[in-house]
Amino acid sequence: MPEKNIDLHGSAPDKHKVALLLIDVINDFDFPETHQLLKYARPMARNLLRLKRRAQKAGVPVVYVNDNFGRWKSDFRHTVEHCAGQGQGRELVKLLRPEENDYFVLKPKHSGFFSTTLETLLRYLKTQTLILTGIAGNFCVLFTANDAYIRDFNLFVPSDCTVSNTKKENDSALALMRKFLKADTRVSSRIALRVTQKKSRKRRPRR
Repeated sequence: MPEKNIDLHGSAPDKHKVALLLIDVINDFDFPETHQLLKYARPMARNLLRLKRRAQKAGVPVVYVNDNFGRWKSDFRHTVEHCAGQGQGRELVKLLRPEENDYFVLKPKHSGFFSTTLETLLRYLKTQTLILTGIAGNFCVLFTANDAYIRDFNLFVPSDCTVSNTKKENDSALALMRKFLKADTRVSSRIALRVTQKKSRKRRPRR
């Protein structure tokens, strides 16, 4: 048996300096401020989908970091089906539904790092920079950013890919992350995503 597992038994073969985290976007929106948040979440989801497609083309790993809704026996598939089948988050789930090559981490509390496997996954992916997106900017995104900063990750928190109950609350959270966590909050379209691994070129057949 090898002393060191280099790829999590084959379940994390990707390697990239950057990872895109989608925080709590699989959501049933079952809380009092639902309508207030959905007002901002719908346009945010479209921006985030465009960013995700760019990340996929660049080979950037996409990691869903999602609340387990207090269901300790649940898995991510059940969480997706729960949110897709009921609640007011169906539209967002349909748009941002996880795909086959995406990773997922279930979290019990605000931070994506608290009592989860996220740090282990990112270490095997050899990630140095995180792009944090999702819901809500002033809670789960902020708490995850704080824990990421403590772990010496470089941070992007694109201002058009995270939302809170109000624009003021979201702007305040972004300002805190810029000032204290050194986060870059430029809009998603201005984040350069580069392929870090050379793709093999197809040879032309000899005539």
